Amino acid sequence: MISYKKSKEILRKYKIRIGDEFVDINNCLDRVTSSNIYVKSNYPLGNNAAFDGYAIKSIDTNKLHKKFYKKFKIIGSIAAGNKPFNKLVRKYEAVEIMTGALIPKAFDTIIPIEKINFVPNKKKRKYILLNKKIPKFEHVRFKGSDYKKNDLLISKGTIIQSNHILALRTLGINILKVKKKPTILFFSTGNEITNKNKILDWEVRNSNSYYIKSLNRSFLFNFIDGGILRDNQSKLFKNRINKMLKSKVDLLITSGAVSAGKFDFVPSVVKSFKLSGYFKSVSIRPGKPVLFAKIKNKPKAIFGLPGNPISSAACFRFFVYPYVKSILGMPEEIPFKAKLKNEFIKKKEFTRFVKSKINTTKNGKLEVKILKGQESFRIKSFIQSNAWVILPSGKSKFKKGEFVDCIFSNHPNKIFL
Repeated sequence: MISYKKSKEILRKYKIRIGDEFVDINNCLDRVTSSNIYVKSNYPLGNNAAFDGYAIKSIDTNKLHKKFYKKFKIIGSIAAGNKPFNKLVRKYEAVEIMTGALIPKAFDTIIPIEKINFVPNKKKRKYILLNKKIPKFEHVRFKGSDYKKNDLLISKGTIIQSNHILALRTLGINILKVKKKPTILFFSTGNEITNKNKILDWEVRNSNSYYIKSLNRSFLFNFIDGGILRDNQSKLFKNRINKMLKSKVDLLITSGAVSAGKFDFVPSVVKSFKLSGYFKSVSIRPGKPVLFAKIKNKPKAIFGLPGNPISSAACFRFFVYPYVKSILGMPEEIPFKAKLKNEFIKKKEFTRFVKSKINTTKNGKLEVKILKGQESFRIKSFIQSNAWVILPSGKSKFKKGEFVDCIFSNHPNKIFL
C-alpha cells in the first residue's frame, strides 16, 4: 500500500497522450485549449465614440469661457456602422456621432448629447453652443485600448466558457485548436449488480456507471458504458482490454472486483499486460483498493475503482479526474480553504476524504461541517454534502476552527473560484 502523495506522483509521471482537433466556435463550450490563443487584430479596430453626442476639435474651445460663447456648425451625422467621414472640417464645426461610430481624424473629443445646447433649438439643430474648454480625448475609445494585435487572449489548458465565446466571436476567431475529449470505457463488475428496478435482497442496483456518466459534461470526457462483468468473466475482461488497445478508447475504468477477494479478478488480469506504471491500494479512506495501470508503449490507461458507490465516487474525484486534467494539459486543481465547524478524528496514517457541507457565514466567510455517516456505504450523507474535505495523513485529530482543504463533489473547483 502506498501513500496518497506517492499515488499522485505516479499519476503525474505516467500520463497518456491525447491528440488535438479543430472545432468551430459553436462547438467549443467546455473544451480545453491545446495552445495559447492570440488576438488577430486591434480591438477596438479604430477610435470610436463612447457616448451619443457631438465630435469637435478640442483646440477650438481653448479660449471659451462663461462669458465667451461660440457656435459650432453641425456638418453631418455618423451612426455606428457608417463608413469613415471624409468631409473637409473647418474651425468651429461639429458632427453628430453615435456610440460606437468611428471618430473622424479631424476630431479628437466627444461631448455627450445630454450636455449640448442647440441653436436655434432642439427641433432645429443647426449649431451647438459651447462656453467652456473641452479637454482632448473626452469619451473616446481608443484603437487597441482593450486588446492589441498579438496580445494573449486565452492561455493553453483553459476550459472554454461562455464569456470566452463572446470574446472570441467579438475578435473574429471562429476556429479553435482544442484537446480531444478523452473517451472512458466503463465496466461494472459482480454477480450482484443489476440494472433492474425491482431487485431481490441479494442484488445491488447498478449506480456507479450512472453517476460517472452524469459527470461527463463537467469533467470533460466522453463516456461508453461497457455493461456488467460477472464474477466468472475474467477472460472476457481480458478480451475487452485487448479490444480497447486497438480502439479510440483512452481510459478503461472498472468498479468492483479490485480488492483481494476470491472473485476480485481485475488486478490479476491487468497485471498480465505489459505495464509502465502501476499501483494498487493507497492509504486512503474511502477507496483504499483503488488501482491504476498505464499500458506500456500505448496511450492507454486503466483505473480500477472500488465497487462501493461512495468509494467509487471518491476515487473518481481524487484519482481519475486529476488524471484527466493532467492529460488535457490543464493546471492542477487547487483545493479551497474553509473553517471547520466540528472536530473529526481519523487514523493518522490514512488520508481521509470526508463528506461535508460548505456554507457561508453572515460576514461572507466559508465554513465546512463534516457530516455524520462517513461509512462508505452511506449515501444519505453524500446527498446532504456538497464537498469533500481532504484530511491528510500524519495527523489524527482535526479541531473545530481549523482551516481545511475542500474540493467540490460534482464539479471542478476552478469553474467557481
